Amino acid sequence: MNHPLLETIDSPADLRALSRPQLKTLAAELRDFLLQSVSRTGGHLSSNLGTVELTIALHHVFETPHDRLVWDVGHQSYPHKILTGRREAMATLKQLGGISGFPRRSESEYDTFGTGHSSTSISAALGMAHAAKLKGERRRVVAVIGDGALTGGMAFEALNHGGYAGGAGLPDMLVILNDNDMSISPPVGALNGYLARLMSGRFYAAAREGAKSVLRHTPLYELAKRLEEHAKGMVVPGTIFEEFGFNYVGPIDGHDLDSLVPTLENLRQAKGPQFLHVVTKKGFGYKLAEADPINYHGPGKFDPAVGLQKPAAPAKLTFTQVFGQWLCDMAQADPRLVGITPAMREGSGMVEFEQRFPNRYHDVGIAEQHAVTFAAGLACEGLKPVVAIYSTFLQRGYDQLIHDVALQNLPVVFALDRAGLVGADGATHAGAFDIAYLRCIPNMAVLTPADERDCRQALSTAYGREHPVAVRYPRGAGAGVAPDADLDVWPWGRAELRREGRRVAILAFGTLLWPALQAAQALDATVVNMRFAKPLDLEMVERMAGSHELLVTLEEGCLAGGAGSAVQEWLGQQGLTVPVLSLGLPDEFIEHGDASRLLSDVGLDAAGIQRQIERRLAGP
Repeated sequence: MNHPLLETIDSPADLRALSRPQLKTLAAELRDFLLQSVSRTGGHLSSNLGTVELTIALHHVFETPHDRLVWDVGHQSYPHKILTGRREAMATLKQLGGISGFPRRSESEYDTFGTGHSSTSISAALGMAHAAKLKGERRRVVAVIGDGALTGGMAFEALNHGGYAGGAGLPDMLVILNDNDMSISPPVGALNGYLARLMSGRFYAAAREGAKSVLRHTPLYELAKRLEEHAKGMVVPGTIFEEFGFNYVGPIDGHDLDSLVPTLENLRQAKGPQFLHVVTKKGFGYKLAEADPINYHGPGKFDPAVGLQKPAAPAKLTFTQVFGQWLCDMAQADPRLVGITPAMREGSGMVEFEQRFPNRYHDVGIAEQHAVTFAAGLACEGLKPVVAIYSTFLQRGYDQLIHDVALQNLPVVFALDRAGLVGADGATHAGAFDIAYLRCIPNMAVLTPADERDCRQALSTAYGREHPVAVRYPRGAGAGVAPDADLDVWPWGRAELRREGRRVAILAFGTLLWPALQAAQALDATVVNMRFAKPLDLEMVERMAGSHELLVTLEEGCLAGGAGSAVQEWLGQQGLTVPVLSLGLPDEFIEHGDASRLLSDVGLDAAGIQRQIERRLAGP
């Protein structure tokens, strides 16, 4: 399909000059361009196919970037990127030096707020709306949030604040709920489209306010108010949002530009907090994605004419799969095990667990804080909760981790997927900080398996403890060391000597053990698989310090406060003055790109490790 109309759109200003029929043509071209582009680069697909019309309508009605548009999570922002001058740059999506898969303020003036994590849009938009009010600027602010992201408590905290006048007064802002988990039958959709246009229009608002002013000082006022609320409640499911102080409109068909555009035009003129409920379909317009939105959520490269294909040869076992199999095996062995995920069933490898142990599976939605404290409650009653969560998302439950789990010394296992760099998803999803933010917490232990076999044993080791333990492992496959079928455990707090050499001892935490072994071969260095970032094997550290000229700590995590810092702290406390070279992630946010390339760029591949050690041995 050619895209003649789309190729004339270099900014939203071009979009605003189009007629309604032209907008519909543009939607078809944009959807096809999006499908062809993502099939060549990989990336989020089904969520973006579902927001084509909504994105067009928003940029057609609102004066972006003067009017602020905030996307929640941001994995549905590809149409937005294409329409805001980045159409050609889509060929570089998620690649090193290319554009991000999420909105970024440094990338475009149309990306008003950087995202990647969920449930932040309403808070950010509310801040922008109040800033405009305080500065006397006439601008509109729109937050677009999905029904999944609305399960995050932060979204409701923002709604609670947004509808409260207080001394600052009510903000002029619009929250759009992009609901893609339900469908509207045509009659209901048509009726709701009509009601939405009516209820968002000036006549309805003027009539309502006029009636209120007339009746305000009469006994009929409260009756009229209740009648209005009940009448709206009979035709729209928005009572909860009305109670927060927002004027609820919808639901309307999010793929119908004839409903979207006039409704948004009306709401752009409305004062105070507004809430528009639109219903979309993930994967809309591409039948394969409509039928299977989960697998088409974030596919790699594929042929759109054929769709996703299973690889001919079985792929290498991933750490996520190791965890999923361990979880099922341990649940079979111990009926106390309960699995918890904050809306990441597929990503965390819990599909089989849910099928086999549905009564012990809990998807709590995008609510990391609740997930952690829910696990604490289970542990209080003698159960053994395992929280499967990405390293970057556990950051969102940090207070609960300290106050509700660690302070009470409860036996909760945290299976931290996506530890270290994650490649294409970039800094928002990288697990760079977990060793540092976990090892400072009393009662908490941190295990760093080096490969697939280590990972299974580390999980079993963690599960057997009576205090909180985190096991960190990366995205994707490891060195290819097949895990054993049993549930063996490690000796607690003990490292493993993997290679004996001279002069240099490399203390490797996690999967960087394998490039360390390669570098050690060239250097004739000693290599230790430390296994534990906390508690450290102090006997091993002391032994290495006493028999080598240089200690090298190695971790795929931030250096500040990390495992290397732990080693140096202890050496300093003992008065041991052996030189230490700590290698890890630099004090910066690492951009998106191929993960192996990124590790090479920061000197954490075998060649980089060898080079940095040789440089240190050579002296200043």
